[in-house]
Amino acid sequence: MTTQNHEAFQIRSTCCPCGHDHSSGEITRRGFLQGAGGAAALGVALTGLTWSAVSAAEEDGQAGPGRRPVVVKPILVYSTPRRRHQSSWRSWGGIQTEQDAQDEVRRIRQELDKISDEADFPVEFLPVAAIRGVSEVSGLSDLSKADALIVYAAGGGMDTFAKLAERGKDIIFFCRHKSGPVYLWYEIISPRYLRQHTDKLALEGIDDGDVVIDRQDEILWRLRALCGLRNTMGTKILAIGGPGAWAQPRGVVPKLVENKWKFEMKTVPYKDLGELIKEARADDAALRRARQRAGAYLKAPGNTLETKREFLDNAFLLEQVFRGLMKKEQCQAITINGCMGTIMPLAETSACMTLCLLNDAGYMAFCESDFVVIPSGVLMVNISGRPMFLNDPTYPHDGIITLAHCTAPRKMNGKELEPVRIMTHFESDYGAAPKVEMRKGQTVTNIIPDFKSERWVGLLGDIIEAPFMDICRSQIDIRYTCDDLKLAERMPGFHWMSCYGDYMREIGYALKKVQIDWETLA
Repeated sequence: MTTQNHEAFQIRSTCCPCGHDHSSGEITRRGFLQGAGGAAALGVALTGLTWSAVSAAEEDGQAGPGRRPVVVKPILVYSTPRRRHQSSWRSWGGIQTEQDAQDEVRRIRQELDKISDEADFPVEFLPVAAIRGVSEVSGLSDLSKADALIVYAAGGGMDTFAKLAERGKDIIFFCRHKSGPVYLWYEIISPRYLRQHTDKLALEGIDDGDVVIDRQDEILWRLRALCGLRNTMGTKILAIGGPGAWAQPRGVVPKLVENKWKFEMKTVPYKDLGELIKEARADDAALRRARQRAGAYLKAPGNTLETKREFLDNAFLLEQVFRGLMKKEQCQAITINGCMGTIMPLAETSACMTLCLLNDAGYMAFCESDFVVIPSGVLMVNISGRPMFLNDPTYPHDGIITLAHCTAPRKMNGKELEPVRIMTHFESDYGAAPKVEMRKGQTVTNIIPDFKSERWVGLLGDIIEAPFMDICRSQIDIRYTCDDLKLAERMPGFHWMSCYGDYMREIGYALKKVQIDWETLA
């Protein structure tokens, strides 16, 4: 490229891949890249939206819909052998009689009650079934209600469960060693069942990661993962301006997401959004409510306002519009395509603070309409019960990487609000954007999805600083333990998704169910 051509092209870096600088006619770096991968003509386009209908749906002011419980069917499989003279008449195991089985059912119930008490996710256990062999599985009337099965493999055969796994049932096999009467399948679950008398795994949808020996906490985290997965599949999401993907060919990634995650995307054209905002601005009651809510927000501890108050008022009004749209369309999530170049003239603020408010209220709200990374955020929210920080990574060095974006949730641990400075969006120096002061010393799980939905990378790190550099407002430096070059070479895609806490096991367990490889860096 010649100097003359380079100057004419005038590429500049911005936070949003969608943003054209309409005032100067310049095209941004990400705007250029997004030209090949803008909003896809996918999903259902919503039309005929009116403020009266949207505001009526929003008026209850309730929090996000929350997660559905994962429904689990516990099944004890056992046998009651009869003594035969001078013959091997029983297999390994401490459950040999009906009384043994009844005692074991009581033990299982007690353990499941404890799991229910300890679970930080919604779970529903169906009654424990005790069957003598897989031939009795078909007689379980409530099997169809279950998302997952816990098979207590004390004895008997297991073949039917492989067929159930192929039909979409998630299965955890539990065997006892020292937590109670020893189970037969503690001996033979690998060679006889998982490997089917061969040297390699031989079943579809079941592997060694689905086997638990003794430990109830190992059941607990697997159920947490399955709860997250079940709630993620079929997510209904509003795509303002249509679904997109950072720097990818038009429509390819959203189609992958529809196929793999069964997302139901509902598109709100910007023309219709503009009319809704215009009607909301003409609604004195809506304006008054937005200003009152903004005022109350500023009076709460931990907030400082460093931008124009009107930008914050407008962010609350936009939040009322978005919340009403989601409730009317029964969507758990929302994303914005054109978060900088398009939303600002309509809302007279940036969407950054609005997304922060929605995430803190229990919804899932993502900027940039980047469906490369959005499924990872939805999955992580549904696993952890905590909001996600969608961010731009930088380059790893000296065991440190900076993650930043102009929007972030404040309720990062799902409970308390972190302190916030309400500023302008950095690259436009306009609107209202949160600089969330994330907690130093906090462990964070970072998900790094690839563009093809084939390989996600996980990186565990600790926040060592929440700096204030001339970059996107919410920013953290995290320290990690893996080699810098390894991280640089192995991280795919672009955007990351970060969450307070360590959920590396849960993410990996969920991803194998949708055939995405999970690579953890350490």
